[in-house]
Order: sequence, then structure tokens, then C-alpha cells
Amino acid sequence: MAPTAFLHPFARPAAEASDFITIVRGEGAAVWDDRGRRYVDGLASLWYCAVGHGRSELVEAAHQQMQAIAAYNTFDIFTNEPAERFSALVAERAPLPGARVFLTSSGSEAVDTAIKLSRLTFSLQGHPERQLVVGRHNAYHGVTYGGLSAGGLPLNQEHFGPLLPKVHRVASHDLAEIEALFAARGHEIVAVLAEPVQGAGGVYPPSPGYLARLRELCDEHGALLVFDEVITAFGRLGSWFGAEHYGVTPDLITFAKGCTSGYLPLGGVVVGRAVLDALEADPAFILRHGFTYSGHPTACAVGTANIEVLEADGLFERVPHLAARFAEGLGALADKGLVAEARGAGAVWAVGMHPEVSALDVRAGLLARGVIARPIGTGAVAFCPPLVIDDADLDLCFSALGEALVDATA
Repeated sequence: MAPTAFLHPFARPAAEASDFITIVRGEGAAVWDDRGRRYVDGLASLWYCAVGHGRSELVEAAHQQMQAIAAYNTFDIFTNEPAERFSALVAERAPLPGARVFLTSSGSEAVDTAIKLSRLTFSLQGHPERQLVVGRHNAYHGVTYGGLSAGGLPLNQEHFGPLLPKVHRVASHDLAEIEALFAARGHEIVAVLAEPVQGAGGVYPPSPGYLARLRELCDEHGALLVFDEVITAFGRLGSWFGAEHYGVTPDLITFAKGCTSGYLPLGGVVVGRAVLDALEADPAFILRHGFTYSGHPTACAVGTANIEVLEADGLFERVPHLAARFAEGLGALADKGLVAEARGAGAVWAVGMHPEVSALDVRAGLLARGVIARPIGTGAVAFCPPLVIDDADLDLCFSALGEALVDATA
């Protein structure tokens, strides 16, 4: 059997059709394949389906908007009500006073936008030579060239040729290294990019005081602090943004994924006054950046409906319960010695494997028991379920993981 016409992302191009699981339906925290088998969606598809699958409110929002006008560009003099409303709702909930929102279709586009806006800010302020972007090892900032360059996952960077110049990566949790970089090159740094919780790199919460110290260093040297919240925004940590959870205010926040719970592609950048003051200073200045689908009205209508569901269902209030259940359930496996570590924050968690156990084998064991989780390399298995998941499905995740670990170890 030959590969299908669909060239899959982050998969083996030589894989055959029989190697894939065809998902056909979803409801709440579960999905079903084309053979009728039910799976607990332990990763909210790909870190994004916060409100759960099959929400008629989001489907109806898309339907109503498409009946009016499905799409229209927002370049130059054009706008639409859904884009304006969604942006206002996000700006109102963001921890950046006086913020505005630039809209994209993905987290990768959002990160590249944040990098461009950072460099643009200093150029408009008369310092075009200041261009250095600081990223962290083990960070994931998407797959377009800007975010790929700032990210710290070498396997993702292999074979793609020269990356973005003027990028420097530092250790993920070692303040001494970034303090030394600022001391030596602080006058060159335009922005520091940081995930409040490193997600696709393995689910690593920040060390105590790390994010606050980044804020201090940026303030001391006049650089911008960018939080990549593509995973952590829209309730994953129990608040609208991880910035609130950790009590640190950045200058720019990227978001995507949970802003529509994945029902339609949408992302963006919350832009604070440190950037806006530069952009708005000259009334004749034109921001020559944007994407065909920036402010797509149907995507924005779904984003608004998603916000309404998050609030109406009180889903943020469930996060402390989910955090406690994960800490208990995964921690018990660590106590038994089945995993090397359990780590996480809010409703995003992972277990670290012992060296002799492959996360790919554990994933296979989970699938056989009706649970979808994400192997990160061979060393970790991540969980990030819909916020609507119930205790019965959480228990299934923990029991299935324990059994899969025993099998993989044997």
C-alpha cells in the first residue's frame, strides 16, 4: 500500500495509509475513529480544544457568520464586526493596559509577527541596528523561520538551511546565563521570547522567580519581553493568560490554539503600549505586515463564541481540580518508580520516562487502552485534555498510563 496524497505534518512521509488512525467524530473530551473505537482526547487534539468537541455554540456562530459573509480582507481601509469584537474582548481580558490585538491564523504567524514588531519598534525609535532576539533552549515557537530560529529544538531545525540571523539562545531556567548575556550585549537585544510553561519541548514550568527576573532584565536594558502563550492562554493555567498566573506582565503576548478551541484557525498578538507608542507616533506610518486571513470574520466569530463558552461554563474554575488530579495521578506513578518525574502546571502535564523506556511505546500502549496522549521525543508523554474532561476519563488516563508503562518496561 502506497502513501496517500496527504503529506502529513510531523510524520514519516513514507508512512502508508494503514499507519494512520482516522478520527471521524468528537464529543466532549472524547473522539472516535472510523472503526467506532472511543478514545479519551488526552491532548485536546494538539493542546487546543479547551471547550471540548462537538460544541454547537461554536458551529452555529460559524454558520451564522458564513450566511452573512464568510470572509473578507482587513487590509488598508477594510474591517469587519467579528474581528473588531473579538479583538476588543481579548484586549479587555489581557493583562497589558491599553493593548491592541493583531490577528493571524496560527501561533507560528503570531510569533513571527511578535519578532517583526519588536525589531520594528526599535527601528522606528531610531535604533535599526538593535536586532538581537533571545530565545531559550528546549523552547518551541512554531515552524516558520522566525519562530524556528528562536526556538530551541535542534531536530526541528535540521536540514532547513540558514536560520534567522541575530538570534541567541540561552538555557531554559538558568538565570546566570541570560544575566551574563544582558551584561555583555544588552544594548543589542530587542526582545526575549519565553513560554510561561514550555509546552512542546516537554512541559516544563518556569523555575521560581525566573519570569519575574526576565521582566527586570528587559526593563533594565530597554528590551521587550514576549510571552509565547499559544498553549498557555485562554484558560489552560486557570486564567486568560499565563502572564496572570505567574504575575508577570510582558510587552507582547502571542496566542492561538485555545482562542477558538481549534474549531477554526485563529491566532494573534496582544500588543502593549511599549510597542504601540512607537507604531502610533507618526500618523502617516503604514504597518506593512499582515496575512491574507488576518481578522477572518468567520474565525473571529467562532473565537467570540469560544470566549462566551469558557465564561458561561466556568471552565477556568475547573483548572485547579484538574491540576490536583494530575498531580495526584501522575505523582503516584512517579512514587511507584514507573516514571522518572511528573511535572506540570494548571491543566498541562507530562511524565518523564526512565532512559530504558520509550515514550513511543507508552503512546502505543495508551492507544490500545483508548487514551490519546502526546509523546515528546522518546523521553516524555504529555497530557493537556479539554477542560471539560470528567473524573472518569481522568482515571482512565492514569490507569491506562500505568499499565502502558508496565508493558513498556517489561
